[in-house]
Amino acid sequence: MYIRRFALIATLAIAVLLVTSVPALADPGGAQPVLPSVVPVCPGPAAAGTARCHSFVRTDKGGRPIKSTPSGYTPADLRAAYDITGDSTATVAIVDAFDDPNAEADLAVYRAEFKLPPCTTDNGCFKKVNQDGEPGPYPRPNNGWAQEISLDLDMVSAICPSCHILLVEASTNSFANLAKAVDTAAATPGVVAISNSYGGGEYSNEVNDQSHYNHPGIAITVSSGDGGYGVEFPAASQYVTAVGGTTLTKSGGTFSETAWSGAGSGCSAYIPKPSWQTDPDCPDNRTVADVSAVANPYTGVAVYDTYHTSGWLVFGGTSVSSPIIAAVYAVAGNISKTNYDGSYPYSHAGNLNDITSGSNGSCGGSYLCTAGTGYDGPTGLGTPKGTGGF
Repeated sequence: MYIRRFALIATLAIAVLLVTSVPALADPGGAQPVLPSVVPVCPGPAAAGTARCHSFVRTDKGGRPIKSTPSGYTPADLRAAYDITGDSTATVAIVDAFDDPNAEADLAVYRAEFKLPPCTTDNGCFKKVNQDGEPGPYPRPNNGWAQEISLDLDMVSAICPSCHILLVEASTNSFANLAKAVDTAAATPGVVAISNSYGGGEYSNEVNDQSHYNHPGIAITVSSGDGGYGVEFPAASQYVTAVGGTTLTKSGGTFSETAWSGAGSGCSAYIPKPSWQTDPDCPDNRTVADVSAVANPYTGVAVYDTYHTSGWLVFGGTSVSSPIIAAVYAVAGNISKTNYDGSYPYSHAGNLNDITSGSNGSCGGSYLCTAGTGYDGPTGLGTPKGTGGF
């Protein structure tokens, strides 16, 4: 009897741990749903020296991913929400860890569903390489990162249907391997933007390691994090566009946004303040974020993935917003040797949707965690309003 009672107590303890480990994220109406309603794709926190992907997958009341038919925002929704009317054939690179064996096949289903042009290896639109730039051997597969890869590929496709896509798979999720993958992407001819939907805790040597994200002539976007107020690397780098997150709500044909409670923001612990940032509460160090896009999984996006849970899924997290912004940079076609980091939006803020409400945590009421008129931490300068801000 005592053994049976002990087993019951242990089971209940594990159940409580699993439920409480899922962030309490607000739904579009502000109510807190019964958990689990979303689960992290790459559970964390990441170990020292490694990164975790910044995405959540939405589940039904039984904790199972929604997978029968497309649900969540479509390419048409996203382009309408951000007034994206142009296109491009430039190359957007995606850097992720581990391998997704089904990446190209899943991308084909997503694009066919939403009547986007095919993007395949055969027609030269899609290319997958390892961190050394070779078409194999690829890293070992990973369930969570495979879902992240599908999300990233689909979001670039949604915003820039004719863009070429380069997928660079790092051998592991260590910062060293991910940085190597970024360098490989940057060395590939035709790449104009690189999206990085991952991050981990800041560390003192990131001041030197950020050099891997410094590639003049290429816009490098990084998700700001999905744990709420606080800063992660490489979003803290002064050479990247740090991308925060919003709750995107559609009413009829009209979209509105507030700051998402999970978006990362704040003052970097180590990276000096770049000259193009002048906000007062981080006088000496880099402030995160610069811009933002949809990230709340309760107002999430449709994604197709078959490696782990087969079918249509709904995703959120700043892993959604980073590839969206990378694709906007590609459509804008404005990247140059002097306009490649996060500085350009600061001189073109009038071409962004200013997000003025919502919060991602407690910081004494400061703009670092609370959205308001002008710049704020969770949403930066705002979300795309066409491509003029990029």
